[in-house]
Amino acid sequence: MDCSAIACAAALLLLLLLLRPCESDDRIVPGKPLSPGATVVSEDGSFALGFFAPAGSTPAKLYLGIWYNDIPELTVVWVANRDAPITNTTSPAPTLSLAAAGTSDLVLSDADGRAVWTTNVAGAPGTPAAPATGVAAVLLNNGDLVIRSPNGTTLWQSFEHPADTLLPGMKIRVRYRTRAGERLVSWKGPGDPSPGSFSFGADPDRVIQLFLWNWTRPVMRSAPWTGYMVAGQYQANTSLVYVVFVSTEEEMYLTYSLSDGAPHTRYVLTYSGEYQLQSWNGSEAAWSVLGEWPAGSCSRYGHCGANGYCDGTGGAVPACKCLDGFEPASAEEWSGGSFSRGCRRKEAPRCGDGFLALPGMKSPDGFRRVGNRTLEECAAECRRNCSCVAYAYADLRLSSSASTGDVTRCLVWAGELIDTVKMGDVTGSDTLYLRIAGLRAGERAKTNVLKIALPAVLTCSLLLLAGISLARFKFKGKIGNGKRRKKLIWGVMGSELGETNPGQEFVLFRFDDVVAATCNFSEAYKIGQGGFGKVYMGMLGGQEVAIKRLSKNSEQGNEEFRNEVILIAKLQHRNLVRLLGCSVEGDEKILIYEYLPNKSLDAILFDNSRKMMLDWPARFNIIKGVARGLLYLHHDSRLTIIHRDLKAANVLLDAEMRPKIADFGMARIFSDCQIKANTQRVVGTYKMVKQWLHGSRVCNGRCLLYQV
Repeated sequence: MDCSAIACAAALLLLLLLLRPCESDDRIVPGKPLSPGATVVSEDGSFALGFFAPAGSTPAKLYLGIWYNDIPELTVVWVANRDAPITNTTSPAPTLSLAAAGTSDLVLSDADGRAVWTTNVAGAPGTPAAPATGVAAVLLNNGDLVIRSPNGTTLWQSFEHPADTLLPGMKIRVRYRTRAGERLVSWKGPGDPSPGSFSFGADPDRVIQLFLWNWTRPVMRSAPWTGYMVAGQYQANTSLVYVVFVSTEEEMYLTYSLSDGAPHTRYVLTYSGEYQLQSWNGSEAAWSVLGEWPAGSCSRYGHCGANGYCDGTGGAVPACKCLDGFEPASAEEWSGGSFSRGCRRKEAPRCGDGFLALPGMKSPDGFRRVGNRTLEECAAECRRNCSCVAYAYADLRLSSSASTGDVTRCLVWAGELIDTVKMGDVTGSDTLYLRIAGLRAGERAKTNVLKIALPAVLTCSLLLLAGISLARFKFKGKIGNGKRRKKLIWGVMGSELGETNPGQEFVLFRFDDVVAATCNFSEAYKIGQGGFGKVYMGMLGGQEVAIKRLSKNSEQGNEEFRNEVILIAKLQHRNLVRLLGCSVEGDEKILIYEYLPNKSLDAILFDNSRKMMLDWPARFNIIKGVARGLLYLHHDSRLTIIHRDLKAANVLLDAEMRPKIADFGMARIFSDCQIKANTQRVVGTYKMVKQWLHGSRVCNGRCLLYQV
């Protein structure tokens, strides 16, 4: 090869090296337009921006889009000119250019120079004025195409104008002030990126829920937001997908993120109306579907008709049922599997009727939201309005911030109840309070215990009669002794407290009433168990209660039982569990507490599905509540108390996730001048006390702080 040929080859190679960065650079700048055949590639090579023609489009149509650059299958995630494809692709070719000054818009022009699409930066509300020079359109590593000013300010971004795909970091949101937001819109067909009939986004009228629509008809609806930030967690091969709801003062949005090292993962709204979570499977060179919605009949909007609900908790096949107080509008159609006509009331409600609590529900559509109400105020809001048929309450302080300044969420319904689902005890479920005809006026809303314990209810009457008979036989001939025993117990309590009648502050329940409330201590009513015995849920005096029955084999004896009654009856604080009364007959020692529906902290912490209820703000609120309770016990109460067995199992949570310290059987009372005391035995839970405290047997505030 002669020198001239070598020189020509070197010059050509140099030219190619110089030209390549221009074609695969991650940005577009004024004066350097993008044409068909060239691409803009993100810095890490994950995404590409360019022109594409869908396979099978007739006549040939050209679109500007973004797709995955590092997988073999062309997968488009964003399309600019969905409504205006370029059909004239003859020379001169269409171009995408960035204006040099003024608007700083990206402009897509056809072969005749006509603008078919533009970013319209100047028309976007709240957009800062574009500078004269230094603007660039950059394709980021997350697939977002942004127009940036020289100081880094974002003037426009494709993430705020989605097509059919939701990428990690994108938002589906609604702004509170304008009610505007983003929606995914499906393709019209497999080779047609023009807008299809399906869309997915937030309801602009009721911003706390998401919808999938077919044109304007709802296909699927999410449960109304209950304040929890973490909405879901999905396994993608060896990686995780975290889905979250976020509420700020200006907007509410849904977004998601991936764990480190995750493969390409996306949510896509297909042209056939499925909202899918897809992950790229490199070994098979194909997309794997990790989740798909609607999923089953219960997720389809209004599947069971008005005033019916879909029960997805009872087995593999969901069942349509009527809400309490309703019956099928057509029994024949209902039995034949047609539920579109829904249910009708058995009896018209009256203004004074009470409410029945239905826990674990996806609340129906068509609510009116009332902000900043307590649970009692929310109930009153519905009770005083005769047309109100139901209400639901949630504490939004469990989230990182509260929307539009509201710290609680009260929903009320008038008219028919549409798209109700029984979800069970999962994140996002509500307790729906339903007005029931004939329920006694002013009676407290009650949990439907019979539904929870249906198998036991069938035999409850027989068991109850047998239990009462056995109890009476057991205590026959010992009534006088029982009375003396009660006097002895109350006398010891009174002498220890320096009072003669400490029993005035709580109620002594008859053992027969406790047996009746628990259906003779049926296992179906059991909600917990520990070394002390078992805890049951029941109804006493029209109120939900927790019934703690001390086992005869329990390590807790009369001293611990007396301790609990003395202390809790005298201590009044919002972060301490409230003792309502007790029952003492023969060898039976029973304590009656307020019922706390979220049970113990450990039941949530160590449950893979329920622990998502506890985001960091919720955990911090629980920590603060426990600390307030300890401060009261140690310093602010009339009796200085050291609990000695503080652990997650002894922290109970009410309906608003407020913590209450429970189980004072091991507690120790200090006099006003004491700062420590000697104990005669080791108490508490193994491994919950520092080892150096075992040897000294010294009890003071430090041992409790170690447990915290």
